[in-house]
Amino acid sequence: MDKPTRYYSKKQEQYVAKILDMKVQPNSGATSFAKGDVADENLLLECKTLMKPQTERTIYKEWLVKLKEEQLGMRKLLSALVMDFGDNQNYVVLPLLDFKNLYECWKEINND
Repeated sequence: MDKPTRYYSKKQEQYVAKILDMKVQPNSGATSFAKGDVADENLLLECKTLMKPQTERTIYKEWLVKLKEEQLGMRKLLSALVMDFGDNQNYVVLPLLDFKNLYECWKEINND
């Protein structure tokens, strides 16, 4: 019998939290006080996974709009969508201005 979608989602959330040294949100962000799937004091992440490997997937604007609203409501500095194609390779989608700020910080740290 195939495993339920929640199994794969939880596995992805735990992996992302471990890699980034963050915490998985209780009840996958379904509470009124803790939104998103993975978070720390500055960053809120929403994770989306596929159960079987695929070569394409849809990203819905409503996911990004809702995540931004939750980020602001929780007073986080950044938010991003973490997604995979069912192959355990995770990618990050974030607003261009957030990426610009992160890249400028990276350049400053690396004296570029």
